[in-house]
Amino acid sequence: MRIVDVSAFYAPRGGGVRTYIDRKLQAAGRMGHELVALVPGESDTMEQVAPSGWIRSLPSPTFPLDPRYRYFHSEPQLHAALDALAPDFVECGTPWSSADKVANWPGRAPRALIMHLDVFATYPYRWLGKVMDQQSIDRGFDWFWRRLRRLGSQYDFIVCANNELATRTADGGVPNVVIQPMGVEPGVFSPQLRDMAFRAEMLADCGLGEDATLFVGVGRHSPEKRWPMIVEAVTAVGYGHDVGMVIIGEGRDTPRIEKAIAGNPHIRLLRPTRDRAAMARLLASADCMVHGSESESFGMVGAEARASGLPMIVPDRGGMTDQAAGGVGWSYKSGNRAALTRRLRKVLDRGLLEPTRVRSARAAEDVRTMDRHFEELFALYETRCRQRHAA
Repeated sequence: MRIVDVSAFYAPRGGGVRTYIDRKLQAAGRMGHELVALVPGESDTMEQVAPSGWIRSLPSPTFPLDPRYRYFHSEPQLHAALDALAPDFVECGTPWSSADKVANWPGRAPRALIMHLDVFATYPYRWLGKVMDQQSIDRGFDWFWRRLRRLGSQYDFIVCANNELATRTADGGVPNVVIQPMGVEPGVFSPQLRDMAFRAEMLADCGLGEDATLFVGVGRHSPEKRWPMIVEAVTAVGYGHDVGMVIIGEGRDTPRIEKAIAGNPHIRLLRPTRDRAAMARLLASADCMVHGSESESFGMVGAEARASGLPMIVPDRGGMTDQAAGGVGWSYKSGNRAALTRRLRKVLDRGLLEPTRVRSARAAEDVRTMDRHFEELFALYETRCRQRHAA
């Protein structure tokens, strides 16, 4: 099969989506397929990045709200690229305007919409959740539910990577929803990479000794990640416990996070790294991951933490809940700073991290890999292609 992934979220400094696409480009050839990532870029290029994987870049404008990203602005341009690539199957990775452009393409290839973005959790539920219940918000945004239902009828599959998103989407009347959890890169993350000397160095950078607790957070600096909430909760708990935290990421919300940190010498912001071995060592060497976003479509950083044997404290909604299941973490009411503070304090007061780390190390052995995800996803696509040809 030749698969074309129309990926508006792919960017040189992107996060989880880029990690996912990069891995898919490498895996496709091993599984007997060709994969082309069709992305909005600075110039018109076609770069081979794997034996059967290419990145096809179309010159596109910069996204006004985040200069790290660009967007497909021309439907004829996108359609011409798809015509030239002649795919057997087409994926689209965003429910925004790219989804309409791909749905409108007159080619005969079946297609799937990959829900890399949980729109409702990222925007209206987060914006209005403190003053309205979910049903009221859904009624107010019925225009977008109608849009999703239309896209569900135009696409062969609406692929969701976590159970809550899939259930909520199907309950909203969207057809063709399938659950296809993602996974982690095999052979990269492991509890065995825990480095106590490195942990002591990170705590020293936070102005603390090695008897302190080291929290870690990973993700871009954007509002839905709720970093100021996390910083404030960790700071509050720090009045009764020696706690430090490192946050790995970047983005437009950095000034707000720095303001929240203010004079707390025990929290450090670190730039993201493309060095997967370095990230694996860092995750294994921390004591607990703290996450704030209830809008994760899968929770890639949570899966990596789980594969590293790292306990997690996560919101009670979204993709991260799947990652913390099975006794390797705890949840708190999403978007609620007081609830997060209580959870952090309870975990520390009761000394729960060490026994949970033991369970987490055992659970790491069975973490789903990205390759298994691709095998199942490509098999789903092959089946639909055969059905389409037989019709």
